[in-house]
Amino acid sequence: MSRSFILTLDCPNRTGIVRAVSAFLFEHGCDIGEYQQFDDPLRGRLYLRTQVGAEQDVDLDAVGRDFEAVAAEFGMSFTFTDGVPARVLVMVSKLGHCLNDLVFRWRAGSLGADIVAVVSNHEDLRPMAEAAGLPFVHVPVTAETKPEAEARLLSLVDEFDAELVVLARYMQVLSDETCKALEGRAINIHHSFLPGFKGARPYHQAYERGVKQVGATAHYVTPDLDEGPIIEQEVIRIDHSYDPKALQMVGRDAEALALSRAVRWHCERRVLLTGGSTVVFR
Repeated sequence: MSRSFILTLDCPNRTGIVRAVSAFLFEHGCDIGEYQQFDDPLRGRLYLRTQVGAEQDVDLDAVGRDFEAVAAEFGMSFTFTDGVPARVLVMVSKLGHCLNDLVFRWRAGSLGADIVAVVSNHEDLRPMAEAAGLPFVHVPVTAETKPEAEARLLSLVDEFDAELVVLARYMQVLSDETCKALEGRAINIHHSFLPGFKGARPYHQAYERGVKQVGATAHYVTPDLDEGPIIEQEVIRIDHSYDPKALQMVGRDAEALALSRAVRWHCERRVLLTGGSTVVFR
C-alpha cells in the first residue's frame, strides 16, 4: 500500500543539507514528488518543504525517529505530516461571505482541508452551516461569560479534533490565554491591508482617505491584536467612484480570497513560521 507525506524543516544554512535530506529519503524508499526550498540570506537559515511518496506503507513515527540523527547534525526543526486532509473548525459571527466561500471550496474539493464544524456567538449563520451538513454550535459571549465561552471553544477544538481554527469574521477578541493555546493553529482575516484602517468602519475610513486599493490580510492569531505573522494579502484596485457600500462588496471579495488561500496553504503544510513572519511555499 503506497503512502504520501510531507516533510517541512528549517535550520541554519550550511552546505550538505539538501544532500543529507535526499539521501535519507532515498534510503527509506521514498520518492520526491514536489520540492521547494528558500535560502534566507538575512536570517542565515534554510526553509524546506518536500512532498514524498513511497511504494510501501510508511510508519511516519519511525521515520521521524530515524530522521532525528540528521536533524541533530544540522540543528533542524522538522515535521513529518501524512496526506490526510486537516480538520478545520470555523468561527463566525453574523457576516457569512467568508464562511460561504470556505464551504464552497470545501465541497468542491479545492480547500485542501475538511471543515468539521461551525461555531458562532450568534445564530444568524446556522442555516448556512446546516445546509452544508455541518454541525453548528452556538456559544454566546458577553463580558461576564467570556472566560466560560472561550473554555467551551477550546473544548470544541478537542471534541472535533480540529487542527486549525479559522476566524472567518468572528467579531470577538480572543483572550491572551486562548491565543497562546491556539498558537500557530488559528488564522484570522482582517478587513484591511495591514497595517492601516484599524478599528470601526474601516471602509468608511478608506473612503474618506480616497484609497485606490482595497485589501485584506490573513494572519495567525497572537495576543498582539492583528499583529500576528501574515500568511496572505489580497488587494483589489478601485477608484473615486466607489462609495462605502461598493468598497464593502469589493473588500469582502478580497477577504474571502485571502482567507481561503491562507487556509489551503496552512493545511497543505506550505507555511513555515519564522519568528513574527512566515515563509510560504505556494
